[in-house]
Amino acid sequence: MKIDIHCHILPKSWPDLKERYGYGGWIQLHHHCQGKAKMMKDGKLFRVIDDNCWDPEARIKEMDATGVTVQALSTVPVMFSYWAKAEDTLDLCRIINDDLAATIAKHPTRFVGLCTLPMQAPALAAKELRRCVKELGFCGVQIGSHVGDWNLDAKELRPVFAVAEEVGASVFIHPWDMDMGGRMSKYWLPWLVGMPGETAVAICSMIFGGVLEEFPHLKVCFAHGGGAFPFTIGRIEHGFNVRPDLCAVDNQVNPRKYIGQLYTDTLVHDQKALRYLVDVIGEDRVCLGTDYPFPLGEHFPGKLIESMPDFSDALKDKLLVGNAVEFLGIERSKYEPNPAAAISPQKRPSSSLAEKGESAAKLRAS
Repeated sequence: MKIDIHCHILPKSWPDLKERYGYGGWIQLHHHCQGKAKMMKDGKLFRVIDDNCWDPEARIKEMDATGVTVQALSTVPVMFSYWAKAEDTLDLCRIINDDLAATIAKHPTRFVGLCTLPMQAPALAAKELRRCVKELGFCGVQIGSHVGDWNLDAKELRPVFAVAEEVGASVFIHPWDMDMGGRMSKYWLPWLVGMPGETAVAICSMIFGGVLEEFPHLKVCFAHGGGAFPFTIGRIEHGFNVRPDLCAVDNQVNPRKYIGQLYTDTLVHDQKALRYLVDVIGEDRVCLGTDYPFPLGEHFPGKLIESMPDFSDALKDKLLVGNAVEFLGIERSKYEPNPAAAISPQKRPSSSLAEKGESAAKLRAS
């Protein structure tokens, strides 16, 4: 059994947003040929995607081929639209969230939901979060690593975190809106190094800003293995100790205290990095996450975890399933088709089937 907490999805279609709201800057989806669509922004190509990004049936076929039991679905971060008028972003969020709820309703044992919110308007965001959890049955929310000029320590955002803690909503934090120009304009640097930096800023902001101290029961998980944070925690702690006048101005608690409160996904693409990540963040706080269905993701979900020669079967099960169950607040038995098969090595897919699944995933990501 595998639960993938980091998976993106879009509706197959949505209204013309420029026409609906009266100004540009929005993403539209143009289905230009069978099985593919162009994500367009003001007439310019943003990204070409395959049908597995909007079609749950295509997605489930790939899940079955790679042994994924459940995906936690969240929108593509470019759809956050924190830059727009709040009431328009709320309207778009409701379109996306309602479509996501319909997909989950059709496949209730294969998908769970993480909603999207108009974070630039915290009161509206808190209300929509409550609706998504209480009425639509979502597990939580995906938010960006910052909201305009606000880092995640902003006082304005506290009402959203308060509601998330109150209703038990999991908060998955994804980097976005990286610097794209100047020195970062070549070599895909915004994605390769900008995203890890963005995530580290988000974590440090929540720690130094006292968010995790104020909301000790808030469940937060950071994408891409927590970005640069796990690998710079020593430097961060040292800075806190030697320059408290700069680092401890809002929270006097040592940053390392929050290790054990944070979750990350496993998306690090390297055995040594995964071993270190689990050692630093904790065996109970790292969850399978693949960034499906995009190229920088893990093309065969869980392969890195399963390849670890020094990880016990019990630890692998935590990383593949158990920690996600805890983070998402779901019941494992509800999603496990055959509990005996999940623990029996003899029941695992043959290597040939696994290779076919990985080949299909790589073709999708190319």
